[in-house]
Amino acid sequence: MKTSHPSSPAYYIGLMSGTSLDGIDAALVAITPDHPPTLLATAAIAMPDALHGQLLHLCHASSASFAELAAAEDAFCRVQAKAVQALLAERGLTPEQITAIGSHGQTIEHAPQGHQSGPAYTLQLDNPSLLAELTGCTVVADFRRRDLAAGGQAAPLAPAFHQALFGQRPGEQLVLNLGGFANLTWLPHQPAYAVMGFDTGPANVLLDAWFAKHHAGRFDENGTWAASGQIDEALLARLLEEPFFQQVPPRSTGRELFHLTWLEQHLSGYEAPQDVQATLAELTAVSVAQGVALLPLEQPSATLLVCGGGAHNAYLMKRVAAQLPQVTLLSPASLGWPEDWIEAGAFAWLAHQRLHGLPGNLPSVTGASGPRVLGGMYAP
Repeated sequence: MKTSHPSSPAYYIGLMSGTSLDGIDAALVAITPDHPPTLLATAAIAMPDALHGQLLHLCHASSASFAELAAAEDAFCRVQAKAVQALLAERGLTPEQITAIGSHGQTIEHAPQGHQSGPAYTLQLDNPSLLAELTGCTVVADFRRRDLAAGGQAAPLAPAFHQALFGQRPGEQLVLNLGGFANLTWLPHQPAYAVMGFDTGPANVLLDAWFAKHHAGRFDENGTWAASGQIDEALLARLLEEPFFQQVPPRSTGRELFHLTWLEQHLSGYEAPQDVQATLAELTAVSVAQGVALLPLEQPSATLLVCGGGAHNAYLMKRVAAQLPQVTLLSPASLGWPEDWIEAGAFAWLAHQRLHGLPGNLPSVTGASGPRVLGGMYAP
């Protein structure tokens, strides 16, 4: 583990691959005591097509061989290492100058309530030992299972980072991450309230899956295809009958529930494909608005910072704004944190928390029995 003078910034790298499976995001973050983390540089490596296919298969597989898991994990780790090396090269840094890498891993399945009377579990493919070998850096990984062991949902973990980044801003702050799934954080203005955060439902996971079923690409750029369709109110009503949308937080979800087969089970077979795409965008917007309605907002209006890949979907953002007229949308880029890098930055910050023996979870968010230090350390 590398150390730095207490008054000088320590450099951390956060690695994130979300449920969209589109690639590895790497964020170089400077952390100085008593100051919000600062984003210094970024790198993105697209998920190779073969690995994307492997991971997508594993996310929905009823069974998998150890060899399949090992091959996917090894390939995934090597893409992560390329992202780290790209970041170091861009900034002219050596591995010795990095205090630690925070690696989230690739979520394959997330079942905080267990499965068929079995224990709760969350599975992220990762090989922090190999990552430490390939990069020469200390690696912190396996962040979620300690919260799960303490009775929590193990997700979302980003709200604690949102608090570190934006908690000192005046007024109420909402942070919405539109990744594969949408999760919402409420940073109250009054210290008497605890931070809240939870998954509101699917975002890009269904939009991408339906688009890929009908087109050669992986995603609907700018929401152009969705914008060409009409919202099917009857289909939307059927989708919103899913019990998850009525659950009281803490709550989290994943591909185990929301996937292409789930969507197709709700279709009549007569819908135009572009209308389904428009309706899926509306499902995300409406479920986000339902999530906001669960919050004890203190003021008539609040600032909503939107991050994640969905922030670049113009049609989706239009629908979110339409469903939330009471909030003011603000790009986090204006605060030094562009939309695409907050999730990766969170795992750089969580690595810092682990190395300093500080909690990384918020029990008010995950439902854990108390604050916990998250993650395990792997020296180079």
